[in-house]
Amino acid sequence: MISKAFIQEQGNGRLGEEEQRVVAELKRRGIPIAFYTEKRIHRRQLPLDGESLIVGDMSCIAGALKQLSIPEPKPNDYPTSLSEFLHRRVWRSTLGELEGGLQDSRYRATFVKPATRRKRFTGCVFESEYDFSQAYGVSRQEKVLCSEVVAWLSEYRIYVVHSEIRNVDWYAGNADIPIDIEEVRRAIQVLDQAKESYAGYAIDFGVLASGQTALVEMNDGFAVGAYSIDSKNYTDMIWARWEELLAQRQG
Repeated sequence: MISKAFIQEQGNGRLGEEEQRVVAELKRRGIPIAFYTEKRIHRRQLPLDGESLIVGDMSCIAGALKQLSIPEPKPNDYPTSLSEFLHRRVWRSTLGELEGGLQDSRYRATFVKPATRRKRFTGCVFESEYDFSQAYGVSRQEKVLCSEVVAWLSEYRIYVVHSEIRNVDWYAGNADIPIDIEEVRRAIQVLDQAKESYAGYAIDFGVLASGQTALVEMNDGFAVGAYSIDSKNYTDMIWARWEELLAQRQG
């Protein structure tokens, strides 16, 4: 059971938007809070244990998981069970293979992001070999996720806690074009049946130019951006995911 929390600060007590929401809710719950900087967590200067909630960016979460002997979850942006909801071609490759494919015109414009190491570079569209400056310094052996470029009319983030939709936040495109929420509910059921869901996560869906509601990507709940979701529901999501992770401690 979580009994205390460690919240990342940016220095001089400055908190990110997500951290501010969690702090506000944890204070309402009477949970003791300690603040830390990224440097401290990587130096293992925090007294983390099986009752600790850690809130911060991906680098800090990775450090906390390592200290707690919890296997870091592999990214699962496009769950296998949800392939029918993509409505576009998605495949795995390497930067080198993609570069060659763009040079000899086997590939057209492709959206690319790291497949396993989230922070290697930011997901972006590659139209020619000249766009590889966006992944400067990254090995051509780096595994990547590739997606056919499509036109999104609108995009939404759906926050899920124990299979229950807690909030639907518009974040891009035309806010007057809604997603088919029944398709989202069906996707959540499929995830559960395939055992690819988490106790807390966010899943992005959008409307394509064809009018179809399609999966944009799935996000692990331990570190995901907050749009208009309120403090309680956002904290519930992170809390649920951390309880699930803490149960996986080894040794």
